[in-house]
Amino acid sequence: MKRLAVFVSGGGSNFKSILDQTKSGILKDLAEIVLVISSSTNAFALQRAQAENIKALCLKDENEILKALEDFGVDLIALAGYLSLIGGKIVRAYEGKILNIHPALLPKFGGKGMFGHHVHEAVIEAGEERSGATVHFVDEHYDSGKIVLQKGIDIRGISSAGELAKKVLEIEHEIYPQAIKAVIEGEAK
Repeated sequence: MKRLAVFVSGGGSNFKSILDQTKSGILKDLAEIVLVISSSTNAFALQRAQAENIKALCLKDENEILKALEDFGVDLIALAGYLSLIGGKIVRAYEGKILNIHPALLPKFGGKGMFGHHVHEAVIEAGEERSGATVHFVDEHYDSGKIVLQKGIDIRGISSAGELAKKVLEIEHEIYPQAIKAVIEGEAK
């Protein structure tokens, strides 16, 4: 069973989706969330983790994060709405073992500053007919790592970033656990 850390900055709906799948879904008997790390003390995901008796820490220092990952024997990291750039030491120590979910079809609408509503507003403004979500490996740059899994949907008729965000979040909750499973089973490298 792989020991998973989830990094969050906000409410943690992707964290909850992954957690649910470790309890009774496609990740059951494959992964266990042993640690949640947040860049924000106000992240609701920290409360969600504590309610599940999962160690929840607010850490920003790269060396402290690395120590926590080592102390908890973490095998795989899932970024779930984590809004800080992962430091180079962590990327090198966990190369090929850090995943991120992005609310667009990369390589479009990725990069620094492209998160949350900013992505959805850019997609709407560009007049795109499709959007979706992408799970990718993390490297030292925003949203540039190798794609593990991507799913798109037709968004014609969607005119607001809020409406698009809801549709894309459904896809995120569907594909993130699938991507984690693929990495654990060696199907994605």
